[in-house]
Amino acid sequence: MSGRRWLAAILAASLAASGCSSSDGESDSSAPLREVQLVPQRSGTDVLLQAVSAVDENVAWVSGHGGTWARTLDGGRTWSAHVMPGADTLQFRDVHALGPDRAWLLSAGPGELSRIYRTEDGGQTWELQFLNPEPDGFYDCLEFRDAEQGLVYGDAVDGVLRVLGTRDGGVTWEYARSADLPAAQSGEGGFAASGTCVALGEGGRGWIGTGAADTARVLITLDGGRTWTAAPTPLPGGDAAGIFSLAFRDSLHGAILGGDLSQPDDPNHGVALTADGGRTWTLSGRPTFVGPVYGTAYVPGAPTPTLVAVGPNGAAWSADEGTTWLTADTASYWGLGIASRTAGWLVGPGGRIVRISFE
Repeated sequence: MSGRRWLAAILAASLAASGCSSSDGESDSSAPLREVQLVPQRSGTDVLLQAVSAVDENVAWVSGHGGTWARTLDGGRTWSAHVMPGADTLQFRDVHALGPDRAWLLSAGPGELSRIYRTEDGGQTWELQFLNPEPDGFYDCLEFRDAEQGLVYGDAVDGVLRVLGTRDGGVTWEYARSADLPAAQSGEGGFAASGTCVALGEGGRGWIGTGAADTARVLITLDGGRTWTAAPTPLPGGDAAGIFSLAFRDSLHGAILGGDLSQPDDPNHGVALTADGGRTWTLSGRPTFVGPVYGTAYVPGAPTPTLVAVGPNGAAWSADEGTTWLTADTASYWGLGIASRTAGWLVGPGGRIVRISFE
């Protein structure tokens, strides 16, 4: 069974149940963060929320099932939730926003259920920018470097990985040539869990986490997505296993997190770190909750490299870049976005939105 089908099964079960930045790794000598604070917020919806785009202290967007998206302009004190007209059957598993008005939504699913929409007016109107033309195609994650440059990653079709790029804000999308991509493993794709399986960095660097194949790999570009190489990782491989989420704090240092959907109570390793831009990976400590990790993010501005991880069995955080972990919450979460040490959001089943901050 492919990774996306495993995730679909988990989605169905969940719905039924729910009825630090520094230059190339150098950080200052300040004491690490010691406390986490969680504040539940009213989302205005009860659907499963899967993705967060945290713009700043006040502005954040979230997306989820039933064609739902929501936005806050006041740090989450109030959220305005909406269902896109004519899209109530879509699952918006990723969102990327550049401010209070401009945002993109990625719906995930087979064939034409994979789509990209853009708004320039805070969600009053949405433009369909991409409609997947391949019946066997399935898109997982969306990321933008700026207002013009973006990438979308999807499962392999006919043995070729699907990476699309835009240089005009999504008006047009171009497939990466098969000759410029690593050969796909059998069944290789991704997991449309939290919209964090793609990361973009400075100087044209970018990374994609893959799964649903024998080896979980990281795809690496150094030229803005024109060409790609692949690096094997020690995260578990298999039909329902691999990398669910990745994050980079600079051009060299990053983290991949994931697991195996077929083993929801597995306490084994699901975290690996790189210090060479993704070429090699080393297993690190395990978050305090069992099962796969669906999403991760670094905390910008933290005095030491600080990671947050979420999954269906909880949320955890690490002030030493994944060596040791502390529990943040035991509730179920699917996605997260963090703008600063004082402003981040975790989302999950039943319209759950929680603001997270650190001291």
